Amino acid sequence: QVQLVESGAGLVQAGDSVSLSCAASGRTFRVLGMAWFSQVPGQLREFVARVGWSDGSQLYVDSVKGRFTISRGNVKNTMYLQMNSLKPEDTAVYYCAATDVPGPPSRADSYAYWGQGTQVTVSS
Repeated sequence: QVQLVESGAGLVQAGDSVSLSCAASGRTFRVLGMAWFSQVPGQLREFVARVGWSDGSQLYVDSVKGRFTISRGNVKNTMYLQMNSLKPEDTAVYYCAATDVPGPPSRADSYAYWGQGTQVTVSS
């Protein structure tokens, strides 16, 4: 089992920046990749970004390319999402996810472990 805890929620204005963190604990030595998903009420969770745990490879949804950066922290088992130039449409609950088995990196069902979610609200 892997436990995930997100932090860094906030209410910001359009154009501002927010940094989200995800701390992983438990059987983290088995983690192959970690990702961020977003969800708004009434909709499915949507892929935002993913980082490969061994090589740091990054994958982004087109809508955040050039604005968001996913990274592994220097502190072991920590992942970040730097969100710049935020837009009102970025408003969502952001979830940290981890997987210890191979699978399509942008599919929510590829990830077995999830954090509790953290709210990011961007006002216009």
